[in-house]
Amino acid sequence: MPRPLIGITTYVEASTRYGAWDLPTALVPTGYYELVQASGGSAVLLPPDDPGQAAEVLGRLDGLVVAGGPDVDPVHYGAPRDPRTGAPATVRDAWELALIRAALDAGTPLLGICRGMQALNVALGGTLVQHIDGHAGVPGPVEWHPVRPVAGTRYASLVPEVAEVPTYHHQCVDRLGRGLIASAHALDGTVEAIELPAADAAWALGVQWHPERDKDTRVMSALITAATRIPATLP
Repeated sequence: MPRPLIGITTYVEASTRYGAWDLPTALVPTGYYELVQASGGSAVLLPPDDPGQAAEVLGRLDGLVVAGGPDVDPVHYGAPRDPRTGAPATVRDAWELALIRAALDAGTPLLGICRGMQALNVALGGTLVQHIDGHAGVPGPVEWHPVRPVAGTRYASLVPEVAEVPTYHHQCVDRLGRGLIASAHALDGTVEAIELPAADAAWALGVQWHPERDKDTRVMSALITAATRIPATLP
């Protein structure tokens, strides 16, 4: 059986230096595709495109990972911009929100990571807290803290214990989007995972931390399992 094809959205940088060049780039840290591959999938990168093409692109994939990155523009959830909110990533917001909605409409399994979890919440009408303290240190290195699963959720079935996770974020979920439930919290009460309940037709999970910086494959493996297309049995 072919490995599921998992699309990963990309960071977009105006200037990246490599070799003799300094150019605009669409990229992801290698941990994203390595985690997909280690979990049994094949990875393809999804740089920003026309949002109107999102459903067509999703039709060629078995699953979607919405990667981390800059803050989601508060215009998408009707809030004034906090001075501590980062500059808008207009093209990326439009593309990823369209991909998320297309995935939910099509029932394509979806995993949102950090920004990706926040974008999932916003795509379903939720809101964000634009700044919290204690979840990001100096720019760059991740920090580790425990998250506690919520009993009876999809996430708790995957990771039933309190787990130490690598985290780097200064925003978090405020009001949950339509149909979403919280499935893990930090010890200070911050929502650290959200999901559509298991009874929902769509498989959608968001985690506030960065599993691509960890060796634990359980969350990504669950996406790969959900994305595996089982051939129909011949009569």
